Amino acid sequence: MLLRLRGLNLSQPLPLFLRHPKTLNPTLRCLSSPSSSQSQTPVPSSEPAEWTDEIVYLDESGDVICSGRGLRPAEPGRDAHVLDGGLLRPIPRSAAASKLVELARRWRWGPDLDAHLDRLPFPPDPSLLSVALAALPAADPQPALSLFRWARRQPWFAPSDSTYALLLDRLFAAADFDAIQSLFDDILKAATFDDAEPSSTSFSSSLNLVVQFLCQASKLEISFSCFKKLRDAGFREFNTQTYNSLITLFLCKGLPFKAFEIYESMESSGCSLDASTYDLMVPALAKSGRLDAALRLFQEMKAKEGSCRPGLPIYVALVDSMGKAGRLDAAVGLYQELQSVGYRPSVTMYVSMIESLVKAGKLDAGLKLWNEMKGAGFRPNFGSYTMMVESHARSGRLETAASIFADMERSGFLPTPSTYACLIEMHTAVGQVDPAMRLYNSMTNAGLRPGLSTFTSLLSVLANKKLLDLAAKVLLEMKAVGFAVDVNASDVLMIYIKGGSTELALRWLRFMGSAGIRTNNFIIRQLFESCMKAGLYDSAQPLLETYVGSAAKVDLILYTSILAHLVRCKDEKNERAIMDIMSSAKHRAHEFMCGLFTGPEQRKKPVLSFVREFFQEIDYELEESAARYFVNVLLNYLVLMGQMNRARCVWKVAYENKLFPKAIVFDQHIAWSLDVRNLSVGAALVSVVHTLHRFRKRMLYYGVVPRRIKLVTGPTLKMVVAQMLQAVESPFEVSKVVLRAPGDSVLEWFKKPIVQQFLLNEIPSKADVLMHKLNVLFPSSAPEVRSLSPPKPLAVSR
Repeated sequence: MLLRLRGLNLSQPLPLFLRHPKTLNPTLRCLSSPSSSQSQTPVPSSEPAEWTDEIVYLDESGDVICSGRGLRPAEPGRDAHVLDGGLLRPIPRSAAASKLVELARRWRWGPDLDAHLDRLPFPPDPSLLSVALAALPAADPQPALSLFRWARRQPWFAPSDSTYALLLDRLFAAADFDAIQSLFDDILKAATFDDAEPSSTSFSSSLNLVVQFLCQASKLEISFSCFKKLRDAGFREFNTQTYNSLITLFLCKGLPFKAFEIYESMESSGCSLDASTYDLMVPALAKSGRLDAALRLFQEMKAKEGSCRPGLPIYVALVDSMGKAGRLDAAVGLYQELQSVGYRPSVTMYVSMIESLVKAGKLDAGLKLWNEMKGAGFRPNFGSYTMMVESHARSGRLETAASIFADMERSGFLPTPSTYACLIEMHTAVGQVDPAMRLYNSMTNAGLRPGLSTFTSLLSVLANKKLLDLAAKVLLEMKAVGFAVDVNASDVLMIYIKGGSTELALRWLRFMGSAGIRTNNFIIRQLFESCMKAGLYDSAQPLLETYVGSAAKVDLILYTSILAHLVRCKDEKNERAIMDIMSSAKHRAHEFMCGLFTGPEQRKKPVLSFVREFFQEIDYELEESAARYFVNVLLNYLVLMGQMNRARCVWKVAYENKLFPKAIVFDQHIAWSLDVRNLSVGAALVSVVHTLHRFRKRMLYYGVVPRRIKLVTGPTLKMVVAQMLQAVESPFEVSKVVLRAPGDSVLEWFKKPIVQQFLLNEIPSKADVLMHKLNVLFPSSAPEVRSLSPPKPLAVSR
């Protein structure tokens, strides 16, 4: 059956049950097609709008069944009705809502939709709008949003919290956050807030949904901006879920302090805390170090009845944080409470507790918990094994560390280089070579590369144990893996030198040369001095030649030390070897020594001038102490050689250059003194003779006689000086550390011819006798070593 409008043919099939006009649903016929509105004929505004054309109903063959006036709007005042012929029929709300849904789904948005909605034969209302919005498909929010925007411009529109909530839910499902933000602005403009009591126009549900949806979408800036706008506008109806969403978002973004601000705002607003809030805040406060606040909230949670029972994550966070903060008693208490309420500790909690106890030095408690964890069926992980091995090793519990290390290997874990290094270094620190080498070989066999500290500790213990061949093997392996070995090889050499193992040091130096490893000049000098002390002069000379050949400077101290060995030497062959070494030093002091023992014809100047010329070339700002050391040893040597005149010249020039500025003190007529406590034996004897000669000239020629004269010798040189002066009947009395005499007695003593000859170096006359006696008096010519045995009386010839 076809429907034909006279003057307008509609080839539109009708349902099969429409066999007669009376069988047609008048509402469906009125709202059947938007195109039917095109057949309307405009009528004056005073007349009701109606279809003036006659509707003819045809059958399948085209014969007329009947005709009559169609559906049309009713008179004004009856807007929710239509006229079906002459009958007045109401429009069902479901049909009206279906019409809104049909238009919104077909046209979706834009002017076409607005035009069709404006020509509706019935006026919608807010409740009808809500029904239509709810009937629209949730997957596509655009028709609902367009329908809402059209309704918002109508005079009958009244904003509803449920409508906004429905739209927000559709937009969040479609992830249209720009539309959510725009809708939030609209809600905010339409809302009014009252601090006294909630208002019906505050839209609390929809505004809370906006913040929650934005937080769930991780829109940090937008969600917090909306929250701040609402708070600034006076909105006080945030619910617990909104606060929890903001706290969760800030914690997920790594901003715990902003989350704490939201929590403080939540507390100040009087909003109740639920289980989710406690689950969020207690671990967050604990992990951020605010342990007291976390414990307070934890106790508050336990005090609440109902579903606020602390969960395992809260206990884990509190135990971990308390342990890391060093509050072990609180951590252990929480751990025991966790077990008492029926929770089974997790492997994470075990590891956290063990780590806290071990770092606090409570290794026994940590080991007990370690065994408890294994007994509970948990398998320690790689990090736990490493921590336990290294902590016990560093604490000196090497047996326990080795046991856990073996268990670690049996469990299939490959120890890290740091674990191997820790064990090796601890074994080497206590001198256990065999376990250290086993670990080292295991490490290399596993394909791991030992670190620099591992090689260094191994080389140190091997050097201290004098295992030279094994140390050489480790050093070559160290060089093969790419480390610079010069410093480590020099350290081993230095260990042998300091330990007095000169032969091993020379062997190690030869090995270094064969392996192409160089050492520094400082160690070469140390080894040279060790060879000199050990009497290995044949090995010492090549070392000194190497030292000089590498552009190193032989200073005055080194040359003086060689001269000191010559003074102490009693073998003619060794004397020649030492003299060759002194020549190899190529120091200007050697030229001075050679010139000092030649005659004036070859020297072409007097001894005193020659000595003054040498001492003028010394840089006293840098070499003052070295020059003082040289004078002491040189005077020892000159006295032994019987060269008293040359010795007195050296002392005179040394005193002139203020090398011993406080040796001689003239206190006018009260006391004159000579201090020889810091001098060598030879220097002390020469200085006493020379100074007494000066005192004699001053007393006899100038008539100045002091009350007393003192010779400050100290306990070491007291007997040496006393024995020398006793041979010429001196008036000096010997006390603990001083030889003293009255000035008048000394003046009478100076007048004796024998004293004049003694002070002018005319006695003793036999150099070999003096040399023999002095060699008995001071076998060591070093300034720091004195002869403590009293010498025999010195025989002199008059």
